[in-house]
Amino acid sequence: MSTRIHPQARTTPKIRQEIKDSGLSDRQAAKVFNITRATAAKWLKRDDVQDRSHCAHTLHTTLSAVQEVIVLSLRQSLYLPLDDLLFITRQYINPDVSRSGIARLLKREGMARLEDVIPKAEGETIPARKTFKDYEPGFLHVDIKYLPQMPDETSRRYLFVAIDRATRWVFLHVYGDMTERSSVDFLRRLKLASPIKIAKILTDNGSQFTDRFTAKDKKPSGQHAFDKGCASRGIEHRLAPPRHPQTNGMVERFNGRISELLQQTRFDSRADLEATLLNYLKLYNHHIPQRAIGSTTPIQALKEWQRRKPELGLSRILCKRTFGRKLSRCPECT
Repeated sequence: MSTRIHPQARTTPKIRQEIKDSGLSDRQAAKVFNITRATAAKWLKRDDVQDRSHCAHTLHTTLSAVQEVIVLSLRQSLYLPLDDLLFITRQYINPDVSRSGIARLLKREGMARLEDVIPKAEGETIPARKTFKDYEPGFLHVDIKYLPQMPDETSRRYLFVAIDRATRWVFLHVYGDMTERSSVDFLRRLKLASPIKIAKILTDNGSQFTDRFTAKDKKPSGQHAFDKGCASRGIEHRLAPPRHPQTNGMVERFNGRISELLQQTRFDSRADLEATLLNYLKLYNHHIPQRAIGSTTPIQALKEWQRRKPELGLSRILCKRTFGRKLSRCPECT
């Protein structure tokens, strides 16, 4: 039977037994077996040579055993989501409990998902979660993110971001405002820099993208500058449903990455901020594997699409920002 060894272990059970049988002191054993003195001393005084559990001998939890039973009963009887269960627990059972503490309790007892708690009729199956419809490269999500004001700026600026649904390839550009003029310029830059033939663009209902909420009938007229810019380039402009930001969640998640980057970095100037964003963009597209696309990078995904479907013509418009070929009409290469 195979023995499971801790992934960070410097010794095996066979070596540990040799240490115990060596008759050496901890100092001598450390030198002979090329381990630390503390490790040598540990195995010299141990009765066995197997790894032991790394769990704490005493688990300190906020909820008592009785309180845990009550929380689990509420989960089973009322089918409460985690946040609702947290509110009731703090209000009536234990005000000091944390969200993560309840989450660990539910996971330990096999109740982490509501699907595991709600009884099902015999033969009933849980419907699969809805996912994005599969598209070839060319369906891009576009959004805007507020940037913090730098010491050498008089006002804040805005980051326009586009991400391809199939490959997760990203393009971004910084603007001093978020007017329709900026959105049209971003569309122009995106079209020139994209290694993908853009077929569709999904945006929210901001005034820089649509006139949906300025029209009397609350319907887009198609005469907005961004609509015209898309039409002139053969791109279909789609709008997310009102009050459903999750529809554009793909680009929102990337913006979350940008938020983490901004929180972790200190910037001295606007140029410093822009350089950091561009460096991160290159890192993201070229070097960060994405689980949603098979743990490959966006550039690797583009290569794979080009190999599988050469008729997409990706190689015609690849520029220095992607595979190293310089394209004179790309605003980021010139």
